[in-house]
Amino acid sequence: MPAAGGAVERGRAAFAAADWNTVLEALGPLRSALEVDDLALLARAEWMRSRVPESLAASEELFHRYRAEGRPADAASTAILLTLLWVTRGEPSVGAAWLSRARRLLADHEDSVVHGYLAYVEAMVAMELGGEVADSLERLSRSAERFADPALESFELVIRGLLDLRAADVDAGFARLDEAMLPVIAGRVPFEWAGDIYCTVIHACHQISDYRRMADWTRAIERWCEQFAGETIYGGICRIHRMELLAVHGEWEGLETRLLDESRSLVAGNSWVAGEGFRQLGEIRRLRGDEAGAREAYESARAAGIDPQPGLALLDLAGGRPEVAWQALSTSLGTSGGARRAALLRAAVEVAVAVGRTETAAAMAEELRGAAARYGTSGLRSWSLHADGIVALAAGQHSAAVGLLEQAAAAFRAERQPHGTATVLVDLAAAYDGVGNHAVAQECRAESRRILEVLSACDEPAPGGAAAGPLTAREVEVLECVAVGASNREVAAKLFISEKTVGRHLANIYLKLGVGSRTAAVAWWRERA
Repeated sequence: MPAAGGAVERGRAAFAAADWNTVLEALGPLRSALEVDDLALLARAEWMRSRVPESLAASEELFHRYRAEGRPADAASTAILLTLLWVTRGEPSVGAAWLSRARRLLADHEDSVVHGYLAYVEAMVAMELGGEVADSLERLSRSAERFADPALESFELVIRGLLDLRAADVDAGFARLDEAMLPVIAGRVPFEWAGDIYCTVIHACHQISDYRRMADWTRAIERWCEQFAGETIYGGICRIHRMELLAVHGEWEGLETRLLDESRSLVAGNSWVAGEGFRQLGEIRRLRGDEAGAREAYESARAAGIDPQPGLALLDLAGGRPEVAWQALSTSLGTSGGARRAALLRAAVEVAVAVGRTETAAAMAEELRGAAARYGTSGLRSWSLHADGIVALAAGQHSAAVGLLEQAAAAFRAERQPHGTATVLVDLAAAYDGVGNHAVAQECRAESRRILEVLSACDEPAPGGAAAGPLTAREVEVLECVAVGASNREVAAKLFISEKTVGRHLANIYLKLGVGSRTAAVAWWRERA
């Protein structure tokens, strides 16, 4: 069958050139007749082209054929890869079953590179579940030393780097993670595992708000993707992480649609990254006042295995449900530690103040201050300064609040985080009012409004009518209706706008007034009515 033989040779050459489309064109029609090693090429090309069900099916067939041909090490290697792919897809129970198969196959088999891969996956699973890592790490270290395999060397550095970060030794942790990425960028690690290492490093950066390092590695992995001909699953992953950075820096134009499309496309292949995309989409919608849209995005993130907190709690706080927000955040805080807990604390301080738990808020701000000192990232420092300012403001210590919030605003500006800056400025305005400097307070509110308008976080003022203090004329109309007990639906009907727009106006009103609930906004209005 010369024609088929020519197609197989073309598929092999295309695989060597990372031309996945040609691999699929050449080998796909011959799937049932392929030799086992050529089926392996097809399965991997299908994964790279985001044909996830087809790739998983081919890999499972590959596993059984390797076993039938008496190649247990190759069968175990395939089972370990299937563990990675199923866990990445968001189905850890299926991944665990494949991991058990790999263990059984390797139990009586002579030590090999494959044992190192097994140890790495076991260590990563143990870290995810909060279990003991030492035994798996020791076996991984022995394999890396014995076989001098670049992937195993990267794996060991990843585990040790993550352990350093867990112990808040950030410099040592990222030194190891940076070194682990070098063989990845050099193309010396199989691409499925290279993609997993990249996601691990980016996740570590994101958790402690190290956006500069996150941007550096995103650029590096984008260059890595350039070696592949055509679109790949990792291209979508890179785009979501790039959009997370754009969102942080306030470059929101067109971002909602792009985040939604990319996140949906990745659900079947990498549920964790898809979930991060949905969570970021929820953040943008929340900050724009789209409560229904934000809630929908947060639930999609939860379905993909990502905790949507603290965004969901802040959404409830803005919607006048502070106790609901407090209970939700308390639950997440109770199950989180390390960098993940630190990421929740700034919002927890705000919610605690809103429900009158000022001592708890002060304790959380102190904890966040300690985390910012340990991890040493500018992102956590910004959050910590803001949290300390919120606590001082709640305690009536206006002079102290001014100093802390000025530092927080400067830190957010330096990090190019406009929405964080705008939020701090609202609290800073309240602090300046507290010390009697109303002119500077007005300047802070005006700057906050300008930032929000640039971000398209608020609508143009309605024509006619005068604004009241920091509010636009349309926001005044919305708050007048709310003050007499109207629901969002009733406000929308009266003003001939959508409920979504009402929610958006209310979110902006809360932000401008420095309040966390419908009740507090109404109280502000009644004082001035």
